[in-house]
Amino acid sequence: MLSVTSDAWPDGGEVPMKYSGRGDNKSPAFEFHWTLAAKPIPMPDTVQTYAVIFHDIENSTNKTTEDTLHWTAFNIPASAKGLPEGIASGDLPDGTRNGPGIAARRGTPGYFGPGAGPGPIHHYVFEFYALDTKLDLPAGTTREELLKAMDGHVVGKAAWFGRFHMPAPAQ
Repeated sequence: MLSVTSDAWPDGGEVPMKYSGRGDNKSPAFEFHWTLAAKPIPMPDTVQTYAVIFHDIENSTNKTTEDTLHWTAFNIPASAKGLPEGIASGDLPDGTRNGPGIAARRGTPGYFGPGAGPGPIHHYVFEFYALDTKLDLPAGTTREELLKAMDGHVVGKAAWFGRFHMPAPAQ
């Protein structure tokens, strides 16, 4: 079973400003773990790559059921033990490709952190997928194309949650 951990904030906790789009906009670091019956095991031999999908599950985009996609990355090498803090934009030397998300719509695919304004807390989720394939997708791929390409290739899946909101301005 795939799981993830992070020192950035506790699972389900408040996302620090440095990881937000209103702060330093740095992607948080995560570590990948494989376990069986709560005991560490080696990563399955079938894993070729990892992918991550980061989204705000509270928003509705254009009155649809679609939420706000902040960031995706795929073709993260199977040799990766996790994701480092502050992943660069675009295609990376190790083969990682930043995919669809807010920054991609603005012209440079990469991480774009939480940005909910004053008001209710928004809940964000990082979904991690271990895949038995490398995805042959163009830089301008869509979320739907990414999900379709991953379908049937998921060896493991994990999630990490965070809450974020901007405090109301002082009056």
